[in-house]
Amino acid sequence: MKAAARKPKASEAAPRTLPELMAKALAMEIEAAQRYGEFADALETHNNFEVATLFRTMAEFERKHALQIMAEMGWKALPPQAPGSPGVEGFEAAETAAGDEVHYLMHPYHALQLALANEQRAERFFAQLARIAADGPVRKAALELRAEEQGHVKLVRAWMKKVPKPERDWAHDPDPPRYTD
Repeated sequence: MKAAARKPKASEAAPRTLPELMAKALAMEIEAAQRYGEFADALETHNNFEVATLFRTMAEFERKHALQIMAEMGWKALPPQAPGSPGVEGFEAAETAAGDEVHYLMHPYHALQLALANEQRAERFFAQLARIAADGPVRKAALELRAEEQGHVKLVRAWMKKVPKPERDWAHDPDPPRYTD
């Protein structure tokens, strides 16, 4: 019988140094950019170019955030990932939506709902890190990252006001894909 893995305490999972925190933040941004790119690819495959373009825009924002972190830290290359960092097999980063959240008929409003949920999770993630951080500079940086994510939440909400909400039957496809053996 296999022993159950011990879940680390919150204090053990918290970054202990500023570089460790920023490496986590960087990994989150990179993973989010990759996922948005995957979503864009999937929507292009289904000829949903409007939503694919929106996902590409979101991916570019995440890439810019990653480059900003690297510049702020003076990193020329990606730092090594610590255990438990985003991207570890079986775990999603706080700012990354699950792959099954995309529907081939989704509207821009749906894409923005995903982005909003991602930004809100990231905001909560950094708020939690700030609460449990033992190091003052780590706590300060986590609060700054939280404030940045709060700004992203406001931005996505503003975008959502500019796009129409989909009709109730938005997922109805009169000619759905058919799979045959």
